[in-house]
Amino acid sequence: MTATARPSAVGRPAYSQPLPREPQSAALARRMVRTVLETWHLPQLVGEAEHVVSELVSNSVDHARGRYLRVTVTRISECRVRLAVIDKSHDKPELKTALPTDEHGRGLAVIDAFSELWGVDTLQWGKRVWAVLGDSAGEDEQ
Repeated sequence: MTATARPSAVGRPAYSQPLPREPQSAALARRMVRTVLETWHLPQLVGEAEHVVSELVSNSVDHARGRYLRVTVTRISECRVRLAVIDKSHDKPELKTALPTDEHGRGLAVIDAFSELWGVDTLQWGKRVWAVLGDSAGEDEQ
């Protein structure tokens, strides 16, 4: 995690970090997510979370506008987290079926495959695309 990742002061445990809207930020986001999940003793989620956050960041880099995006990791219950990327685009991503010859178009399919649930929140200045990962068996969301 870099020095700019900040824990949430109120509410559920969370970390947030602004990153430049550029391809190299996917690696920084993966490192942040890995560090947070290991800190929360959730190493079983690291692999899937790294895939999901990479796709969330990549989608923002490819389709949003503005110089920065924000990555957040929120612990929503003992074994579940919500990963999100916030950017300055109002365009909502759409789940598509990519052809085998397509070079792009699989990002949301990856997110859908690895997450329990994903969605988009419209914000005044843009949007938040999020995904929930973890084991919800026997848990109530807090």
